[in-house]
Amino acid sequence: MESEMFGHKKGSFTGAIADKQGLFEVADGGTLFLDEIGELPLSIQVKLLRALQERIIRRVGSTEDTKVDVRIIAATNRNLEDMVQKGTFRQDLFYRLNVILIKTPALRERKEDIPILAAHFLKKFNDKLNKNIGSISDEAMELMKKYDYPGNVRELENMIERTVALEAGAT
Repeated sequence: MESEMFGHKKGSFTGAIADKQGLFEVADGGTLFLDEIGELPLSIQVKLLRALQERIIRRVGSTEDTKVDVRIIAATNRNLEDMVQKGTFRQDLFYRLNVILIKTPALRERKEDIPILAAHFLKKFNDKLNKNIGSISDEAMELMKKYDYPGNVRELENMIERTVALEAGAT
């Protein structure tokens, strides 16, 4: 994960056969979306905080700093305030990231979005998997609306992907 975010130098670990830019360098001058920020280990949270405060990163295995100008958008399904209280998420990083908070209700609280999202995912996976599944039956949609989706939108997306992949429709 650290190498993915901050890059690495050739030979810095087994399998590092070439220098590699991390996501921060790739996104330099733009925006970087960090999904499930609450999953980051404390060791990487420290490096992320440094990148945000000082606008500097250091590739794994390097002794040189690289300047970066990156705007961060972060998402999580966890309660970061609780994690701060438990010591599993850095308080300083929390306040650095928590400039504008947008809370989206869980999918189970907005069932009216399920048909729209399902249609979007159906098209996405039809295209990706070279299938031609026309639509979701009314009966299947009613069942989908009754389900609570503890995994939220990702669970719906995974369900549609699995269904499209396993469907014997045109390929």
